[in-house]
Amino acid sequence: MSETKIYLSEKEIPTNWYNIMADMPNLPKPPLNPQTMQPAGPPDLTPIFPMDLIMQEVTQERWIVIPDEVRELYKLWRPAPLVRAYRLEKVLDTPAKIFYKYEGASPAGSHKLNTAIPQAYYNKQAGIKRLATETGAGQWGSALAMACKFFGLECIVYMVKISYQQKPYRRSLMQIFDAEVIASPSDRTNAGRQILAKSPDSLGSLGMAISEAVEDAAGREDTNYALGSVLNHVMLHQTIIGQEAKAQMEKADAYPDIVIGCCGGGSNFSGLGFPFVYDNLTKGKKVRLIAVEPEACPTLTRGAFAYDFGDVAGMTPLLSMYTLGTEFMPAGIHAGGLRYHGDSPLVSQLLHDGLIEAKAVNQIGIFESALTFARSEGIIPAPESAHAIKGTIDEALACKESGEAKTILFGLSGHGHFDMTAYENYLSGQIQDFSLPQEALDNALKSLPKV
Repeated sequence: MSETKIYLSEKEIPTNWYNIMADMPNLPKPPLNPQTMQPAGPPDLTPIFPMDLIMQEVTQERWIVIPDEVRELYKLWRPAPLVRAYRLEKVLDTPAKIFYKYEGASPAGSHKLNTAIPQAYYNKQAGIKRLATETGAGQWGSALAMACKFFGLECIVYMVKISYQQKPYRRSLMQIFDAEVIASPSDRTNAGRQILAKSPDSLGSLGMAISEAVEDAAGREDTNYALGSVLNHVMLHQTIIGQEAKAQMEKADAYPDIVIGCCGGGSNFSGLGFPFVYDNLTKGKKVRLIAVEPEACPTLTRGAFAYDFGDVAGMTPLLSMYTLGTEFMPAGIHAGGLRYHGDSPLVSQLLHDGLIEAKAVNQIGIFESALTFARSEGIIPAPESAHAIKGTIDEALACKESGEAKTILFGLSGHGHFDMTAYENYLSGQIQDFSLPQEALDNALKSLPKV
């Protein structure tokens, strides 16, 4: 190859999303209504979701057509580039070939806009005027704020308090697009007030912020709820990433032996990985797929595979997933987008069935890897994305040790331009590793509902 970047034309943007439920050997158990403990159906979801997204949540149709209006907006930044990381390969002195799919070229700076645009579109079509959501690191909130502005919707974002404090420019970006941003837990909702009554100094969590956003949406007829990860329709929308990557790797005359993505709720990992799981399940390929998460929030690697609420207040349906329990309070690590107690039911089921792998890494290692990548490839990665970089470097060094020239593809899910506080803290020696104590995990898992 003479070029490090592989592009597609606008005409080559995928016309369909890929639905992995069409090919999974075992589907996740259905979500449950928390009051009746019976499978949740459309009537349980219509108070906060439009019917089009509800149908995408449950369908087993393999290919879902991308609406023309959504595809036109995708053209603002898609197709996203695929890059051969020659300089990183040289620094690591590895025989491995390393590629990364760069989603930080989107207007929001991350992959989150891939689902924010269709969610805003379907809600606009349903006559909704306002969307409520939560955000951790701020990438999802930024994306939804932009998408709402594109379609003339109001947007309110409950931002996890520790991230609200650590990432002021993410907050400003949302406000530029007219979103109202509230530090969570807040006094705006019953859920927030109850949390503050028990813990006035709470740093917040995604589970808390979800409770507030769901309560906000359920209390107004003109408002729906939008979620940036975990749910099936979100995983579906993100598969545009992996589909593009497959076409680009074909242009590069390459195919991955290993696909790696960071994983919090699962949308980035799923978006890149599910189209390759499709190849494994239907074409006999043997791609290793590795989801990388923080040691401080080890949902896939140490969580229980069980039914649990998606939020702290118990307002959401019960989901079958790997979980640390809704009582789990994550440490204030700088990868705010990976501080969620649960994971996608689809990702969880695939892991449970041995079709994907999971790995947990510590903060210092991910920042070391981020600097190695930035100094070789010239892009400062988001701390979340740096988990995938750490996993990639580990695999590339294993290739160096074994002499195997494997091809590795990882997802660079976003840039770190709004994460300079995190990098400043690392460079000044303030970042510390934190592994979740077993006692804290055991206590958190006691909160699992009896199903």
